[in-house]
Amino acid sequence: AGVVSLFIATLVSSVNRDEHTNIKPLVEKINETANKTKRLENKVDQLQADANIIAVPRVDSRFRATGFMIDAANNYLVTNAHVVKEASHKLVVENIAGDQFSATAVYINTANDLAIVKITDPAFKQLPALPYGIRRTGAELAEQIFMLGYPKQEVVYGEGYVSARNGYEMDTVFCQLSTSANEGNSGSPVLSKNGDIIGIITSTERNATGVVFAIKSANIYRAIEEVKKMKDNGNIKVNAVPTLRKLDRKDQVTKIQPYVVMIKGN
Repeated sequence: AGVVSLFIATLVSSVNRDEHTNIKPLVEKINETANKTKRLENKVDQLQADANIIAVPRVDSRFRATGFMIDAANNYLVTNAHVVKEASHKLVVENIAGDQFSATAVYINTANDLAIVKITDPAFKQLPALPYGIRRTGAELAEQIFMLGYPKQEVVYGEGYVSARNGYEMDTVFCQLSTSANEGNSGSPVLSKNGDIIGIITSTERNATGVVFAIKSANIYRAIEEVKKMKDNGNIKVNAVPTLRKLDRKDQVTKIQPYVVMIKGN
């Protein structure tokens, strides 16, 4: 009887050890899974929080045009007045990566077809100083030029030359270019071979092929002086340190692209 009792006690003890041995890893597994779940929940919460800060509902736009930065420190850009007027309800800026940011027009000059827009979206990351300068003097006859714009859903490069110092019917606000442009090119920067802004694409000649008109860049400075007089926009200024002069065209374009944006509205 004593031997049997001792055997049974030993067997029960062994079973209990086996049970605890089997149970303990299971508990650890449950805890490990719970910890992973908690970490995933925290990650999801963080992603949702980030999305609430960064994401802007994408605009199903009625039109597409172009603009470019004139004050990278304070998020100002320039485009055409007719572009801004198209965006009667909502104006957004889309960068080369496809990210959209809300923006507001702070200046519109219909006579010169010029508008200055400020990116107001807190998610927009400030760009470094402008790589290009903005010329104060007029374009020279036969001067070689190039352009970047959004006639389609990607940036498009174009070339040409200044074919007349003045615009249609000798309007001195504009100059005439020999190049090609499409609807989405409105607001595109026109640059010299050294990478200085000399104009802004505004319109084409309907009765002629390859005749494009651009607002002379000197008008940008006049617009900036007007904007400075406004209550909330006195900080606007052109603070460019041109770095494009000695670069080849491919490298010039690479540096300029982040500062040329698509403008959409609905």
